[in-house]
Formats: sequence, C-alpha cells, structure tokens
Amino acid sequence: MFRKNLSAPLALVALIMSPVAAEAAADAAASAPAPSLAYPDTARVDTVDAQFGVDVADPYRWLEDDVRVNPKVAAWVAAQNRVTDAYLDTLPGRDAFKARMTELYDYERFGLPRKAGTRYFYTRNDGLQPQSVLFVREGLKGDGRILIDPNGWAKDGATALAEWAPSEDGKHLLYSVQDGGTDWRIVRVKDVATGQDLSDEIRWVKFSALDWAKDGSGFYYSRFPEPKDGEAFQSLNENHAVYFHKLGTPQSADTLIHATPGKPKLNNAAIVTDDGKYLLVVGSEGTDERYSLTLYPTEKPGAKPTVLVDDFANNWEYVTNIGPRFTFLTNKGAPRQRLVSLDIRKPAALTELVAENDATLVGASRVGDRIILSYLGDAKSEARMVALDGRPVANINLADIGSASGFGGKSTDPETFYAFSSYARPTTIYRLDTVTGKTEIFAEPKLTFDPKQFSVEQRFFKSKDGTEVPMFVVMKKGIDRSKGSPTVLYGYGGFNVSMTPAFSPTRLAWVDKGGVLAIANLRGGGEYGKAWHDAGRLDKKQNVFDDFIGAGEYLIAQGITGKGQLAIEGGSNGGLLVGAVTNQRPDLFAAALPAVGVMDMLRFDRFTAGRYWTDDYGYPSKEQDFKTLLAYSPYHNIRDGAAYPAVLVTTADTDDRVVPGHSFKYTAALQHAHAGSKPHLIRIETRAGHGSGKPTDKIISEAADKYAFAAKWTGLSVE
Repeated sequence: MFRKNLSAPLALVALIMSPVAAEAAADAAASAPAPSLAYPDTARVDTVDAQFGVDVADPYRWLEDDVRVNPKVAAWVAAQNRVTDAYLDTLPGRDAFKARMTELYDYERFGLPRKAGTRYFYTRNDGLQPQSVLFVREGLKGDGRILIDPNGWAKDGATALAEWAPSEDGKHLLYSVQDGGTDWRIVRVKDVATGQDLSDEIRWVKFSALDWAKDGSGFYYSRFPEPKDGEAFQSLNENHAVYFHKLGTPQSADTLIHATPGKPKLNNAAIVTDDGKYLLVVGSEGTDERYSLTLYPTEKPGAKPTVLVDDFANNWEYVTNIGPRFTFLTNKGAPRQRLVSLDIRKPAALTELVAENDATLVGASRVGDRIILSYLGDAKSEARMVALDGRPVANINLADIGSASGFGGKSTDPETFYAFSSYARPTTIYRLDTVTGKTEIFAEPKLTFDPKQFSVEQRFFKSKDGTEVPMFVVMKKGIDRSKGSPTVLYGYGGFNVSMTPAFSPTRLAWVDKGGVLAIANLRGGGEYGKAWHDAGRLDKKQNVFDDFIGAGEYLIAQGITGKGQLAIEGGSNGGLLVGAVTNQRPDLFAAALPAVGVMDMLRFDRFTAGRYWTDDYGYPSKEQDFKTLLAYSPYHNIRDGAAYPAVLVTTADTDDRVVPGHSFKYTAALQHAHAGSKPHLIRIETRAGHGSGKPTDKIISEAADKYAFAAKWTGLSVE
C-alpha cells in the first residue's frame, strides 16, 4: 500500500528567538484569530450514516467522486491548488531546496541486472531523466544498448516502464507500461535482437506477477475483469484470475489457468518453478502474508492441481525445488521466520533446514547450489549463504549499516547481483559468485557530495507501554548539537513493512541544509517479525501512534530537536499515521506532511485496493472494528478549537491505490475546523498516482515544496 497568508512575522521571529521565547510565541498563536489565508469554499452536505447506534456525519462525501468524472470535484481541486501554489510561492527555501535536490539527484543510477541466456538486462538513469531506461548487454562486459526508453512515451514524462522480465533464453522481453501513476498495467512483448514490439498486448493487469514458460512459448499473468466505463480508478478490485498467453495470439484467446469465483476477494499470483515443471499459484485474501498454495503440472495441461496449503494462516515464499521436494521460507512455527522443505506428495510434513534466530529472516533465494538468506538485525541488513540442505556456508560482508536487496538468480548459475545503500550512501550494485565467494562492483555511482559529511546513529527509546523501539537519526557532521535542530520525523508502522536505511536525495537535501532526519521503526512493521507486526494492527493500532509520539518526545527530551522545531512526515499508511497523531497531539508538532494517506477509516474498503487493508485495519462493517477505527480515523477526529500545526497534505489525481478522496475530505474538514492560525493546505499533483512511476522532476518539485514548508514552520533557515 501501499503511502499527505498568515503569521509570516511570527515565523520570522521564531527563527531568531530563544526556544523559550519561540514557545511563548507559538502559544500566543494558538489563541490568535482565524487565519487571513482564504481557503476555497467547500460545500457541506447533510450526509449521516447510522452505524451500530452511532450517527456518523460525512459532510464531504461528494469529494469521493473521481476528479475525471465530476466537474465539481475538478473545480475544487483547481481552487485548492491555486491557494496552495500561491502560498508555496512565498516560501524562501523552496528554490534552494529544489536546486540542491536537483544536484543530489544528478548522478548515474543503475538497477539490478537480470541474466537471461547470455544477455544482461538492467535499468540506468543518467541522473535527471524523468524515467530510467532499460539496457541490454551481450555478455557481462559487453557494451550496453538501449532496449526501452520510456522518456519518449509522454510529453510530461509520466508514462513509466514498470515490471519487466526477459524470457529464459533472453530472446524476448516481457514488459508493462504504467501511465500517470496508476496501478493498471498494459503488458507488451519485445524482440530483444531487433528491438521491435510483437503484436501481443494484454490489458487490465494489476497486482500481477509476470513469469515466462521455460520454453518461451508464452507467459503467465494475473488480471481483473474489465471495469465499467468511468469506474477504472475507483471500483473495487475483485475476481483476480491467472491466465496463460501464447505468443502471437490475441488476449481473447488466452487460457484461464486459475480462478476463484466462489471467493472473489482472493488475489492469485503465478510463479513458474525452477525446473519449469510446475506452476505455483499463491492465493491471498489481503495484505497479510497468509497464503494458499496450489500447484499445477505444466507438462500435463488440464491435470487436476495439487493443493499444498489452503488455511491462509502463514507466509509461504517459494525458494526452490528439486523434483517433488520444495523449499519455502515460512513463519509457520517461527514468528521471525525459518527455512523449511516439504514433499508435495505429503505437504503436511515439514523438515526444518534453517531454524528461526534472533535476526528476522526476510528473504531467501537460490543461486546455483546455494541459498542466500536475507536478514534484518535491528532494522539493518545482514546476508548469509547456506547449502541447499541448510548447512551454513558463509556470511556475506556488507559495506556498512544499510539495506541490501536483490540476490536473485538461477539454480543453473552461481552468479547473483545485489544492491546496497544507506542514508548517505547511494545504491551500489555488486556481483557475487556463490562458488568462490568473490564480490566485485558492477556499478558504482559518481557522487556530487561526500558521504563522510553525514552521520547515521541508531537510537532506542521507550514507547508509552515501555516497549523499546529503534530509530535512525541522520545529521550533518559538525552540526551544533548544544541546542535543538529543526527535525523531520518519518514513520510508517504497518503492513509488515520495514523501514530500513536507504538513500533519498530529497531527504539528504534536508539534512545537508542543516536539518535532522529521524526514521522510527514503529510497531506494525516487519523489523522484528510477526509479533512486531501484530502489535501494531487491528485493535493494537494505537501502539503505532504511541510509538510515533514517543519518538517525537524522545527527540525533544534528548535535545536533538526542540518544541516548535519538529515536523512529521509519512505516506500512505504513514499518511494515516501523521493524520492520527496530529489529532492526538497537535501541541507536539510544528508541521505535518501527510502524503496519499488513508484518512477515512470507515469507508476505505469501498474503493479499488482498499478492501485488502482489512488485514491491518479491520472491517468497518464489524462493530468492534468500527469502534476501534472511529476512535483514530483522521477525518472523524479533527479537534475543533485546538491549535494544529501547519499541515501540507499531498496527493495525486490518478492515485487508484489510496483514492484522493481520502485527502480531499480530510483537508476540507481541517480547513472548516477552528484549528489555529497555521496554514492547512493540500497539494494535488496531476497525472501522478500513489508514488511509483513518478518522473524525477515531479519528485523533486513535490519534495522541495514539502521541505520548504517544513523549514518555514520548524525554523530552519535555508540558503
């Protein structure tokens, strides 16, 4: 999921006054008259839903309509953007942030290579290209040639190359096109030698694995039925089915492999096994890693499938197989996960290959005759290599505290690639030979800054209930630490997603300008396995908010930041987080940046992918879940009369993951409330979605706006 003109003299005063005086000025602002900033008029309607004896008002329901369909919503969006743009134009640090972010983005970036036949496929961006370009090499040391350049697909750069996969022999490339940030994909096939597209085109693909048959005759994919006219960006996604497409045939001739009409809410993804003899269909009901496994023999079309797992109780990630003996990563009997094998003829009997340990096992892949295991130890990456039977072989030495990803490969080839990055270290691509253990650099960026100028610390703080929570703190070396610094605190806290150290040019620009960046590893994430996730979802969701509030209080208590210097940021589920804690502790924060957030917790499951999120949030239609959701829903808990921080909501018109109506309704309610003198604005991007596929220039422009806004309200002087 997923992942929001007044008192200018006061802001200027806060820059030069002592923390005590600035706090007094902030208190005075809380009782100041309504802001002179004129928000657009937003019509309120008399919509009230009676749920479990509670009358729930929803005066802005009309803002849920698709901006492409309802002209009143389109007019509201235009009016809000005019007000926001005019305000952002006044921010003194905006141009400086944009310039520095552009400099930090302007370096050569490579994606992880994939080998197919004798060819190597990888993406490359020369620095400021809107979209990365797909290259192919003939051999490891061959010259790269452009195979797909999506930068010519749209004038605004908002049409992106999304998923792609070469055939086993490297002769064909399967790729998908993402337009304007939508989750929908158009899938096409390219002849690698000639660079020409074949006639094949597949539509209405979403949340799909793309996997070739081993003989290259075609590929497997998943799709939804074609939506009704005008409903593509809002209708619920149901009846996900797996198909096989034979090259050279129309989509209408594709073979239906697996469907679940009796369970329309299931998602179904297809994976071809290492030996090509089986198709493994993984079924899921939501975002939780609770799966079913159904096995189809590819050499016997029409044969009855074997159901390996059907209880939707645990995570099962296919690693490899040797004949009927399959290896999986699972959390069955191991909250931090382990490696097991089973015989598909007797799937109930598990053999443990690698036991659970203190670090959290987050990935496993077979490369040649080795299995590479990826772990998180206190949210930092570790990598270990074992034999096929689980016996330890070696640890893989990583460069620093950071995040490693990749390690994909084939059972027939000992070569693998992985990426490593950290907060002040952009991604470097490494090549590893699993037989010799030799590691070498495949691609390393030339930088426009010195990573040694920045420090990364890991801190641990206690949350409200005494739970110890880790947090990374990034700052520029030599910063004056005798007094608090303007700080951006980032969080997510949901869906088993781990916040690991990663490089971001936009966030580094904040640090480079003298701000502090803090990233909290909240409960609800996957940093410490299933128990950590479970402690931050459903009726435990308040723990996530308490953790985030605790992180802010810790930063102030430790003198890292001061009251009136702390901004909070989060996207998607993190946007919900920011909205919820802003309602609960508006006094703690100077500014809030909720991006593409889930803000109406009583109607999230009615649109597009929202129905999947019940695993983390619960069901608004169930009384106990309803009570829990209503208690923290950002839209429903805005505190009239409280002095709120400055708020800049960000969203996009083509977001069909978290539909923009969430942010629209929340902003309208916040602007209507008597919530203090600071600005409460929304920035609505056009031809952009939930985040993926966004062109580089739009990423920089949005980030410059957000951090200039945060700088103004936290007192960061940007030159």
